[in-house]
Amino acid sequence: MNREMVMTQSAQSKILLVEDDRDISHLVELHLADLGHEVDRAYDGKEGLDLATSGRYDLIILDLMLPELDGLEICKSLRAASDYTPILMLTAKSSEVDRVVGLEIGADDYLTKPFSIQELMARVKAILRRVEIMKGAGDTNDGDLVEAGELTIDLSRRTVTESGTPVHLTAREFDLLYHFVKNPGRVYTRAQLLDQVWGYGYEGYEHTVNSHINRLRGKIEEDPAKPRYILTVWGVGYKFTETLDLEGSSG
Repeated sequence: MNREMVMTQSAQSKILLVEDDRDISHLVELHLADLGHEVDRAYDGKEGLDLATSGRYDLIILDLMLPELDGLEICKSLRAASDYTPILMLTAKSSEVDRVVGLEIGADDYLTKPFSIQELMARVKAILRRVEIMKGAGDTNDGDLVEAGELTIDLSRRTVTESGTPVHLTAREFDLLYHFVKNPGRVYTRAQLLDQVWGYGYEGYEHTVNSHINRLRGKIEEDPAKPRYILTVWGVGYKFTETLDLEGSSG
């Protein structure tokens, strides 16, 4: 029993929920608390940003449409800071443009309203699991830096440079690149990448992988039409090249 209690406590995360609909906010808080998480709530963007910058959170669940300050502005402000906190964005908008903007400025994932509580909880678990995996990866390397060709990946800061020049990646693009880099030569189907990088299955959303890889290639490849890092394995999926020297180095 004591061991189970310790495991439950160690798995607890501190989550900030910024949602102006008080009924939705209360319902989400109840389910997060049932999973053992500690939850702080804010009902407008200004209060949410104040809490996010003054506290230490493992995850921020952020509504897009908020009074005082919208979710995009909050996300942009948080990503300008040095500390990285995962962000799950909630939006009532169904426009692809709104979702892409949110992801491009640094949201880790999005969920369109109306959503099921089960799906929200699945995404929360997936994001927190990815964070733990990334932390573990940083602990097992000799340092926080991983090099692949001219690419240098800083795990602690979640930054990437190419020949010393900063490469601005979204949170998901960073996770996708690191997943490839740590498994050079291994071929992944789109479904496997959805499961292992996104953290759960997106049935029928394999095009999501294609669009992320295309954007990632556009940022790290000298010629995206002739990639040297992320290669297409026709009829199967994608792999990271084996011909580059991969090494970990101390920061």
